[in-house]
Amino acid sequence: MKVLVVDDDFHARKLLTHYIEKVPFLNLIGSCSDVFEAMGLMAEQQIDLLILDIQMPSMTGVEFSKSLRNGPLIIFSTAYSEYALEGFEQHAVDYLLKPVEFSRFLTACYKAKDRFDYVKKEIKRPTEQNDPKEYQSSYFTVKDGTKFYKINYDDLLFVEGQREYVTFHTSKERITALYTLKSLEDILPSKLFKRVHKSFIVSLQHIEMIEGNRLKISMHKIPIGASYKSDLLKLMV
Repeated sequence: MKVLVVDDDFHARKLLTHYIEKVPFLNLIGSCSDVFEAMGLMAEQQIDLLILDIQMPSMTGVEFSKSLRNGPLIIFSTAYSEYALEGFEQHAVDYLLKPVEFSRFLTACYKAKDRFDYVKKEIKRPTEQNDPKEYQSSYFTVKDGTKFYKINYDDLLFVEGQREYVTFHTSKERITALYTLKSLEDILPSKLFKRVHKSFIVSLQHIEMIEGNRLKISMHKIPIGASYKSDLLKLMV
């Protein structure tokens, strides 16, 4: 898992960095002193887990987490226990109280890993020897709690990311479940679906019109990210 630490306290960052280096399934991507530095790094790299201080100048960790539409998993850390409830209300994986002990840190990381692995495994992958992303069946299965949904590729219009959840917009209904766009991007057939924005994957066959930095599917107008537009236009012409 790719990890980013955001904390305005130098010693806290140093300790968390030391802990991360001890955990074999964690890969430290960066250590930032404020959310603005973190935003720049997250724009360049995929982050799977964010270890985020709550009390920081300019913008708190909670405020930053609310701004992330399709953000990574989050573990909050703070010296103030009264912020725990607010942290969990943002669907955080866990909450660490400073000073953080390694055993407690490791427990939180295993929670994050369990959720990360769950998201990757819960979609039934199509099987193809040459290219696992190419499909043989005409549908895939999504699990939401105790419910299983069969979604036909032809019926799926687009997928919208919402932090660690996504909403599958089909021609018949909307289904919200615990996945990430990154996991879906790796799984959905590349000939049928394309990521066009940090928060959207769309069905190429359902695109009705592209105008400027937006595309139209059914009654929905979907933004096109600047870094995705060139590749999308190549597929459409």
